Amino acid sequence: MKIKVLDLQMGDRIVAYCSNKRQTCTVKHVEDDGQINVTLTVSISGHYRSSVSRAVLFRRDALVDLAT
Repeated sequence: MKIKVLDLQMGDRIVAYCSNKRQTCTVKHVEDDGQINVTLTVSISGHYRSSVSRAVLFRRDALVDLAT
């Protein structure tokens, strides 16, 4: 299912390119500066239950895939 990037909320799980591969990420923060891009801070689950945070940029009109 696709959703507008501006409609994402903290805790939503999306599929995005992080660390040069397509993977499931959990949204930690959505930052909309009113410009062209929206910055998402996401966490990536790794082995041993460790969590790594990354920033992912999207255009304001982008649609993202929700993880099932």
